[in-house]
Amino acid sequence: MADYLVIVESPAKAKTIERYLGKKYKVKASLGHVRDLPKSQMGVDVEEEDFNPKYITIRGKGPVLKELKTAAKKAKKVYLAADPDREGEAIAWHLAHSLNIDEDSECRVVFNEITKDAVKDSFKNPRTINNDLVRAQQARRILDRLVGYNISPILWKKVKKGLSAGRVQSVAVKLIIDRENEINNFTPEEYWSIEAEFMKNQEMFEGSFYGIDGKKQKLSTKEDVDAVTERMKGKSFEIQKVNKRERKRNPASPFTTSSLQQEAARKLNFRAKKTMMLAQQLYEGVDLGGKQGTAGLITYMRTDSTRISDTAKTEALNYIVEEFGEEYSAGKKADEKKKEGAQDAHEAIRPTSTLREPSSLKKILSRDQHRLYKLIWERFVASQMSAAIMDTMTVHLYNEGVEFRATGSEVKFKGFMKVYVESKDDNKDDKNKQLPRLEEGMEVEAKSIEPNQHFTQPPPRYTEARLVRTLEELGIGRPSTFAPTLDTIQRRGYVSLDNKRFIPTELGEIVLEQLLTYFPEILDVEFTRKMEDDLDHIEDGEQDWIQVLREFYDGFEPRLKKAEKEMEEIEIKDEPAGITCEKCGHEMVYKMGRYGQFLACSNFPECRNTKPILKKIDVTCPKCQQGEIVERKSKKNRKFFGCERYPDCDFISWDKPISRPCPKCESLLVEKRLKKGNQIQCTGCDYKEELQEK
Repeated sequence: MADYLVIVESPAKAKTIERYLGKKYKVKASLGHVRDLPKSQMGVDVEEEDFNPKYITIRGKGPVLKELKTAAKKAKKVYLAADPDREGEAIAWHLAHSLNIDEDSECRVVFNEITKDAVKDSFKNPRTINNDLVRAQQARRILDRLVGYNISPILWKKVKKGLSAGRVQSVAVKLIIDRENEINNFTPEEYWSIEAEFMKNQEMFEGSFYGIDGKKQKLSTKEDVDAVTERMKGKSFEIQKVNKRERKRNPASPFTTSSLQQEAARKLNFRAKKTMMLAQQLYEGVDLGGKQGTAGLITYMRTDSTRISDTAKTEALNYIVEEFGEEYSAGKKADEKKKEGAQDAHEAIRPTSTLREPSSLKKILSRDQHRLYKLIWERFVASQMSAAIMDTMTVHLYNEGVEFRATGSEVKFKGFMKVYVESKDDNKDDKNKQLPRLEEGMEVEAKSIEPNQHFTQPPPRYTEARLVRTLEELGIGRPSTFAPTLDTIQRRGYVSLDNKRFIPTELGEIVLEQLLTYFPEILDVEFTRKMEDDLDHIEDGEQDWIQVLREFYDGFEPRLKKAEKEMEEIEIKDEPAGITCEKCGHEMVYKMGRYGQFLACSNFPECRNTKPILKKIDVTCPKCQQGEIVERKSKKNRKFFGCERYPDCDFISWDKPISRPCPKCESLLVEKRLKKGNQIQCTGCDYKEELQEK
């Protein structure tokens, strides 16, 4: 029997760590928490001054706990090696209580990456369980229980069964609904622009109207445009000024949990939940085969820090010098500044070894694992590279005092851009427009001058990336909470995703209205941010966790009693669908489910007939030539198009079909959504055309 027992959360991690530690160590997995508050009741004694939590063994964890107890009795010493965060510290604390381990003994080991050196070093420096971390996690758990288990039953009774309310999720829903209200109340304002195409030495370049007589001028109406065009004489312009300058562009910092979720959404089209699942797999370890065995490929993926260890930094700089040259290395630049509000408990998310290039793992990792690892590797390497140098030029062109400006830039030195460039929320590429050789005093000819009418646009709906960024900026939640929060508000039917953007449902608006009326502090951004700060202060040992809970509950309890007494019952009527059930003849109605709306028989539960909602797009099926193409949604909420006669006709397409045939070969045309602009493409030949957006 091994001398030492090590307990981690997952079997995958256990296998890797056991190989690193050798024969004297036996590593077993707890499969997450072994104790928790009961699901069937509050589990917190609100009458007691200390909010005494009543923990029980989680259902199904009895055999796991029994196996751990047997192994612990036979071992000389037990080490608790759960993840290095509040949740991991709480898991270790629960295990210590369940296995009768003295929590004041040096039984806790933590490591930020699952590599041989990191794991072995952690066992040289075991520590006691950090009770401040445990109290912070326990306070969060109890706060969420006080909110959820008190408000949710009221919502079940007054609105609809199965509803829930939570501190972070309620604020997220409010942000989405507030944005929808902004969009609905938005009044477009007219404005104009004047674009020109200039020619010099057979080279074309573009310029835009700037102002008159050296002063910037807005074009609000067609009359403003006419006044400008009437002042100009002919199409000849004089270049009166050319400004040239060199500017630097610095690389983005290494990933935090939030920035990884945002960038994976933008570049890889990953949902936050999927990003975290794949990151967990890369962190816990992948079998690399041969002598390498299983190894963790990235550092711990729940972090709000951009800090990098000196060892990792040195390895990256050496790699950059060898691979690209000395001029591409950032050298010993100053450390990243700690972000305000960041816990900074761990390093940024980075590869455990820069030398493990993504190309070397392509055959080992799954496609999605490889794509995420490549993103993390490139971002980290680029963060340690030198700045890119851009040559920019602004040209001032005049015609009778009317000024147009043309801007262009050229990459003089790529620097970090040789490896990676951060994407933006609007998905626009960072294009560099080059200008021809232009000098002051030159005359250029405008080949075309086109006025264009525009209208201001409302703010965009939240994508997952935008919502995560907003929650982070507001200080709502922490890295580990973003993905489950977004998942919960969709599962509860409070919001839905349309074209990757959040839209509130009627149910979400009803629930929010009730919460705003009776529990406004739960939805108040400042209040929620303060609660997160209080949890951080508990973690740092600066605040008493019982006091934080008492202050919250003393103000919360009267509101509960008022809501229970005064909240009116709301009947959410099912909307008639205008069709009858083919099984029993009763009317079909629209209902809200986990994956959005669907059709159900109004004679439920006697008749359980359900059907997906089919949205026709006025295109005949190209395969059977009988049915119409309808819009459907997969179980993962991804939109696709198929024949309404399925399963008799199995035509499907991820791209939206077009009603007219290809002018070149008569095949099916589809709308193709691309990052560089949407196109209409033929499915049978190389015909393409730009998509005219409505």
